[in-house]
Amino acid sequence: MLRKLTELGIEYERFEHEPAMTMEICRRVGSGTGLKHCKNLFLTNKRGTEFYLVLLGDDKPFRTSSVSRQLGSSRLSFATEVQLESILGLTEGSVSITGLLNDKDHIVHAALDSDLLKEEKLLIHPNINTASLAVRTQDILKFIISLGYDYKLIEAEKENK
Repeated sequence: MLRKLTELGIEYERFEHEPAMTMEICRRVGSGTGLKHCKNLFLTNKRGTEFYLVLLGDDKPFRTSSVSRQLGSSRLSFATEVQLESILGLTEGSVSITGLLNDKDHIVHAALDSDLLKEEKLLIHPNINTASLAVRTQDILKFIISLGYDYKLIEAEKENK
């Protein structure tokens, strides 16, 4: 995965840390960097025939009805651990846009919250949850496109406080 970033001329800074299984831990990890972690959701439709990797800002809740509508899919829910492992080669807690490297059949659709594009850099996992990479947001888009994927921008709702 890091080799692919290097091949594409994508610069990154790597941070090692405790396993980050929750967004609370990710926020703690990123607190000293001034950067946002992405919330990475591996979702499937009701029948389990379509798969989506959705990136939201760490401050955005997942509203299934809104995201499903914007992606033109039946009600989305989290894919199973078996689906995650077999399609993206990842384990729960390690979901990342970099997992698209492992989608050999190109069946996953990528979607990003449009607010993420306002960030110069984001923190993403390098397919494991014991490290994070600070990567320019435009380079994340470059990475997605280099793998032959399109991506859809969505408008995730902000948290009601």
